[in-house]
Amino acid sequence: MPKPEITTEELTALDRALLDALNPLAIALRARETGLPADLMWAGDPADVALSVLRTWKVVDEEVKRLTAIAAQTAGSYGASYERLGAAWGITRQGARKKWPDAVERPAASGPGASGLELFGGTAELFRDASSTGWRWTGRGADGTLRAGDAAPALATKEEAAAHAGAFLKEHAAG
Repeated sequence: MPKPEITTEELTALDRALLDALNPLAIALRARETGLPADLMWAGDPADVALSVLRTWKVVDEEVKRLTAIAAQTAGSYGASYERLGAAWGITRQGARKKWPDAVERPAASGPGASGLELFGGTAELFRDASSTGWRWTGRGADGTLRAGDAAPALATKEEAAAHAGAFLKEHAAG
């Protein structure tokens, strides 16, 4: 999917809307930070005022990331693949999987020899790679860390995949 083009007029309107939305939040955060009334938001050392605005943009940035993850999960719940999510964001399929690990539901392990592991409080699924004769695994450690099955080359044997998965689960054990 090609990168969406934005006109100068659209960019100007976006900038204005973002600044209009940012200003009340910047005033509120600065007032709490300094104890100054809202009408004195811009009073004080210019560097301190600018840093208050920067901190406010950080709040906005974190909220945009949260909303982006929700949009990715919504698209995934409607059947979008990591390939499509990546294309929409301008990154690779692997990049999308890393950015939004829970956005697309992985099919349950299936096929000849597919199996699961439960070790150190975490779980892993071993499965044959559909595009090769090798084995892959995906897991969730007890600490919540996810590991997607296509992040590394396929492994030669099921036992090798189980060993890698077990090492991951041990590394990400709870406590």
